Amino acid sequence: MIDISDKEIVQRSAVASGKIMLREDTIDLIKKGHIKKGDVMSTARVAGIMAAKHTPDLLPLCHQIPIEKVDVTFAMDRREVKATCEVKASYKTGVEMEALSCVTAALLTVWDMTKYLEKDETGNYPETSIFDIHVEKKVKVHA
Repeated sequence: MIDISDKEIVQRSAVASGKIMLREDTIDLIKKGHIKKGDVMSTARVAGIMAAKHTPDLLPLCHQIPIEKVDVTFAMDRREVKATCEVKASYKTGVEMEALSCVTAALLTVWDMTKYLEKDETGNYPETSIFDIHVEKKVKVHA
């Protein structure tokens, strides 16, 4: 791990987002609450929060950060679900990896909960993809 012992503690935040492409019929069923596994957005929100909190368990050289806030929001259009995650902490290193982990887990949860609708006759997912995962904004506020 990188030595951060000499760095000052400052308030930090990061916003990351990403998208999942789904069939239009799948999006309609999500909106109507008719997915067999349950409430997709609530479950994906919790998965994202859990992933942000467990990022050091997933990324071997990532520092443990005392996270103060995780917010996950979703926007849907005809064929896509966009997840946006904001993570805040007062610490010596940034929270971008936590925000990216949050987005990734949220989108994977959407896929997992809807995969039975997305499979084609061969068991593959020709219309389903996760894409455009990136950090939108990173902020460091000095006291």
